[in-house]
Order: sequence, then C-alpha cells, then structure tokens
Amino acid sequence: MEQVLRPIYQERASQPNTLGVILIQKREEQSNVTDTFDTVLLIIVKEAENPVFTKHYLYEDNKVALHTVTEKLLRKWLLIGSNKKVVDWIFFGKVLFDRNEFLHKLKIELQEFPFNGRKIKTGIQFSKLIRRYLEGKEYFDKGSYLDAYNHVVDSLHHLGRLSIIDSGLYPEVTVWGQVKNIEPAIYKLYEELVMSSEPIEKRLELLFLASEFLIHSRTQDGARHILDVMKKKEAWTIQELHDHSELVNYSVDLEVFVEYLVDKGYILIEPVIAKSEMIFHRHYKVNLDALL
Repeated sequence: MEQVLRPIYQERASQPNTLGVILIQKREEQSNVTDTFDTVLLIIVKEAENPVFTKHYLYEDNKVALHTVTEKLLRKWLLIGSNKKVVDWIFFGKVLFDRNEFLHKLKIELQEFPFNGRKIKTGIQFSKLIRRYLEGKEYFDKGSYLDAYNHVVDSLHHLGRLSIIDSGLYPEVTVWGQVKNIEPAIYKLYEELVMSSEPIEKRLELLFLASEFLIHSRTQDGARHILDVMKKKEAWTIQELHDHSELVNYSVDLEVFVEYLVDKGYILIEPVIAKSEMIFHRHYKVNLDALL
C-alpha cells in the first residue's frame, strides 16, 4: 500500500509547507482507530486555508483516507483531547516524511509531556468531569436513572483520563487499559457500574458517593491551571475569562467550572456596581487563603 500511495504523499512532501507524513494501517482489533478505513495518510502542514482537509481513495478493495491537518489544529487536538485517535497515529503510525525531525521532536514532547501542557490538560478534563458529574447527579435526583447512568459513565471516563494525565502519560484510545494499570480503584468503579447485578439506582448511588470523594481529592490539582491564570490580575469578568487564550479551550464547561470553584471556596465573588444601583456586575477573583 505504501508503494501505491507514494505518488500522493511524495507530491505533498516536496512542498515546503509540509512538516510530516504518517501512514497508519488498520489493526483488526482496533478498526475504530482508522475509522474503519484500511489505510490513513496523515499529512501535517504549517498553514492551510482549511485547518483540516480530507480526501477518500479506493484501491482495489482497500479504502484510504487522507487527512491534511495544520500544526495549530493538531496541537489543539492533543491539548484538549478532542481527537484521541491522533495520539495513536503519532505513536504507532509509520513516518514516511519528517521535515527537520518535526515528528521525532513531537513524539519526544508527548512522551515527556511538559508540566504546563499537563496542567492545562488536567484543568480541561476536570472541568468536563465536573459538568458531567453535576448533570448526572441532577438526573439521579429526578429519578431519571438511565440519563444519570450515561452521565456517570462519561464522568468516569474523564476521571480515568485525569489519572493517566497525573501519571505523566497521554490518554490513548484504549483508555481503560491504561487506567487498569495506573489507577485500579477507578477501574473498579467503572466495572461496578457497568457489570454489577445490583439495581441501577443502587449502583448509581454508590458511584456518586465514591466519585464525590475522588473529585474532592483532585479539586486543587484540577483547578490549578485556571487559578494560576486568574492570579495574574485582581478580578475578572466572565467574558474576560472566556476570551483568555488558554481558558478558551475550556469552551462550554468554563462557567460551570467557575461556579463549582465558587461553591468550593477557591474563587470569590466581587460585586461591582452597574448602571443601575440595584444591579451589580459579578466579577471573580482567586481566594488566596484557600490555596494555603
């Protein structure tokens, strides 16, 4: 297949904008890694009009997908975990072209997982965990147990990814295989939720209790990134937080996360008088005493 695709990737490799080309073959036990395609060509470029551009090819009975992705979008995927397959592609794909060792350096960067990148990724995963946990709890309190179940499964996935990130690794596609080795207690919770013969209400009740403890024990680490950003100035409006270059990656989970940290005492509310003397703007600042 590499020989067949050579004219396609060589044409792109000759362009100075191209940083690297990776070939990924479908593995029978993990066809989802290639979206069921037999072969994937990942081409990373410095810049492009479209951040991601995809073409599909057919060779005999083989399906081939070609994805051209900008370096900026690739790094965003790696940071926020929105395209988990990419980690697998970078680590296990075959490098066909590597300009100035771009891919070699990227692999080392992923293996070493710089502290600041780990801190941001922890914050993003923790904010997603909080949203899913709180929504699941709300459904549980209403007696909507199947909806609560779906949210708890998602929250456990985020908890599992957090344990992997804490250990200095990148979460892979097969996240529970990693969690089983790194944090068996979280893996056991997941097993109890999906495999227990207990009534769903009982399973959820136990999971919420256990999750509450695990979330509480991780709150300061999970909040470290956003609090470090907020310590750079006295007080923030919610829009200023949304607009910050690092916090923008929290997306729709930011406001729920901020309210959670207000509730836990890590963030304080500072009322600022608005045009009407009866209404105040709600500004936010770090409670430095809570970090001692």
